[in-house]
Amino acid sequence: MKEPRIINRTPSAYAYPLLIKQLLHTPIHFAPDQEIVYRDLWRYTYKDLYRRIHQLAGALSDLGVGPGDTVAVMDWDSPRYLECFFAIPMMGAILHTVNIRLSPEQILYTMNHAQDNVVLVHEDFLPILEEVSDRIETVDRFILLKDGPDEPSTTIPLAGEYEALLAGRSGEFDFPEFDENAQATTFYTTGTTGDPKGVYFSHRQLVLHTLTAATVMGGFRPSRLRAGDVYMPVTPMFHVHAWGIPYVATMLGVKQVYPGRYEPDRLLNLVDREGVTFSHCVPTILHMMLSSPLAEKLDLSRWTVNVGGAAFPRGLARAAVDKGLKVYAGYGMSETGPILTVAFLKPEMLDWDVENQLDVQLKAGFPIPLVDLRVVDDSGRPLPRDGRSAGEIVVRAPWLTQGYFRQPDRSEELWAGGWLHTGDIATVDERGYIQITDRLKDVIKSGGEWISSLELENLISQHPAVSEAAVVGMADEKWGERPAALVVLKPERADGIDGEAIRGFLGRFVEEGRISRWAVPVWVAVVDEIPKTSVGKINKKVIRSDLANRKAG
Repeated sequence: MKEPRIINRTPSAYAYPLLIKQLLHTPIHFAPDQEIVYRDLWRYTYKDLYRRIHQLAGALSDLGVGPGDTVAVMDWDSPRYLECFFAIPMMGAILHTVNIRLSPEQILYTMNHAQDNVVLVHEDFLPILEEVSDRIETVDRFILLKDGPDEPSTTIPLAGEYEALLAGRSGEFDFPEFDENAQATTFYTTGTTGDPKGVYFSHRQLVLHTLTAATVMGGFRPSRLRAGDVYMPVTPMFHVHAWGIPYVATMLGVKQVYPGRYEPDRLLNLVDREGVTFSHCVPTILHMMLSSPLAEKLDLSRWTVNVGGAAFPRGLARAAVDKGLKVYAGYGMSETGPILTVAFLKPEMLDWDVENQLDVQLKAGFPIPLVDLRVVDDSGRPLPRDGRSAGEIVVRAPWLTQGYFRQPDRSEELWAGGWLHTGDIATVDERGYIQITDRLKDVIKSGGEWISSLELENLISQHPAVSEAAVVGMADEKWGERPAALVVLKPERADGIDGEAIRGFLGRFVEEGRISRWAVPVWVAVVDEIPKTSVGKINKKVIRSDLANRKAG
């Protein structure tokens, strides 16, 4: 049998490596004068971005940074961060995007585990480093990032200030050529137990993710991000490269708006003033913005928001649509770089009414190009596309992390059988849309029946007085687990609403056959706030712990 024929490359032919620097060719020609905006502080053009990327590389090189070194960044969402997305990996160094919302001890762990050499730190986070500086093992240079003219007082030995280091550097840096499989980035994902886990991505993976995401945004109806749009991330840039969209936006040369620290009114004012048309965020951030009184005063009808990172409650989606937003869900993980699926409408669905469209747009969606996604049973066999058969999502794609940094055993567990195991339970309907029903660790097992905490949260969110809801399993001697819920009420609708009223509301869905009577939470507490993780997701680990303590007490 013949083997596939490998192409014969002319010795002088250029073997084009998929390096992050290649993403900059188009925008510098197509949109050199397009704006990139930072809050209400300053704005510059793509020509300035290109120059500053070269200047940053020169400054870091002068400080001794070279291929294989790791440079950590602790900053709010800013054009500086965007410059780091490019300059650091383009040098052959590794960008470590530090989760600034972790505890100081966890930040220390990630910096030591990643073996950081240099840290770029915003003045707001100097106190964190001061608290742990005597235990930082590998860092020998700190660079200050600041937004104002004043010099902060700190015990951290600074090698210089960002803008001063860039000033006077050449606008041309000779970025090297190297293997496209070289590591470009790393960051840490927090789990329910143990220390944060480091994931990592190569130049090739990030370029392929960028090209595929751009295809999805512009190639499926209706378009979501293309030239002429205005992009503002509302997912932190430390979290999975802000879902990879800053790379897409830069490659397309669109206007970009970076908000700094997330404050609801600042975000909304930027959407209004800068004409933002596309953003992405987790549900809690969208909830925070729509709950601001300012949201009632603005025209948000130009704004499309991709919601991911957690289940998108129907009540929140309805509130967004009522304010004029266009919304849809997507699905991915830190380990998957992240985008795996999007919940775009098919052409024949564009004329459906809003409620039927939401039935589709609130699902995880269909796999984007190059993603091989399956829902399998315990033996790894694919389940039928019937919308009922639930199993674990396993996946292959060219941009998935190849393991957990310096954790080989957990890496093998992640990739058991040659498929990345997501730990998410889902169904696939006859149209090919994925519906996440729960995390393996969050599904409630009651008397042999699996109860979806996400479905219960979605139903509770439809009560007109409910602002937020969280459902977990509470230990039960007879049934193993029974559902319990925390609910935050809308202040203007809270009178007379208690846990029993919420339980009674769920009774209608029992009558309709949506849920069994065993799915109605045995305990519903009205609370002022629901615990959240560092990236704004509902923290069910903390909720379960609090419930256990309540029961023990």
